[in-house]
Amino acid sequence: MHQYLRAVGFSKISKREEFDALAEFVSDCYQSEETTVTADGEEFSERKKEFAERMGLLARGEYDENDKYHMDYCIPYFTGTAERFYEDMVIERQAEKEAYSGICDDMNLGVSLIFYVQNVAEYLNKVRYGLSDSFSATLTLSGLSVEGKILMPVYQKTPVVSEIRSNQERTKMIQAAMDGDEDAIENLTLEDMDTYSMISRRIEHEDVFSIVTTHFMPCGVECDHYNVMGEIMNVDLKENENTGEKVYVMTLESNGIILDVCINQEDLMGEPAPGRRFRGIIWLQGLVHFEEKW
Repeated sequence: MHQYLRAVGFSKISKREEFDALAEFVSDCYQSEETTVTADGEEFSERKKEFAERMGLLARGEYDENDKYHMDYCIPYFTGTAERFYEDMVIERQAEKEAYSGICDDMNLGVSLIFYVQNVAEYLNKVRYGLSDSFSATLTLSGLSVEGKILMPVYQKTPVVSEIRSNQERTKMIQAAMDGDEDAIENLTLEDMDTYSMISRRIEHEDVFSIVTTHFMPCGVECDHYNVMGEIMNVDLKENENTGEKVYVMTLESNGIILDVCINQEDLMGEPAPGRRFRGIIWLQGLVHFEEKW
């Protein structure tokens, strides 16, 4: 069973037989399907069943020579709303099954962002018609979480406009450093040293979460799992039509990245509200919007 089932409102599924029955239901009563042909010549199918707005279960499998569908696996999915354009995006197949991870460089983080690709069948169709290994595309990020906390906001002495300008300048500097600019690399190193010194002084008298307002960093050994803390911009409460369980959908801003995160109401400690902060571990998913020429 997938551990993130509860994030979309299936927290009571505890036995393998219950999950198999649910997956079979999704496979038989799907609302949308997209098919393609894999590199091995197999007819691959992606079936979706929505149980609340923009969230549900996704079944993937193959058709045999008699046109009979055989499900391979079933996972929860959640589609966000905020779109962002990325250059030099790369998508690679996972080793054990027909699942794919996407990789792109995010200037706000200064590192590569790795996410689980939701629309695999569409991607494979684009590859058949000449999509290159590295391409540019718009990406909608989303996160599923099974544990999280609500933190109060931190009073900021720095004016918002100054903070935005500082973030923009840092983004440009990171881009220059990635292009090999030695002055930019040196400036970033000195800036990090100053930040470390400031945190070292303040940590003696303050709580770490009053110093660090947001973070977005890899978590554990799975490359698409992140420990995230971000400011809540919007909150919505959804209901799984099958189980009746309540799921919070929060729009977060973390290190300049805007994404939607869903979490079961029972798994969230605290009351979410705009202006407050969410901190938790998420499974990062992404819906890739390919350019029309493909």
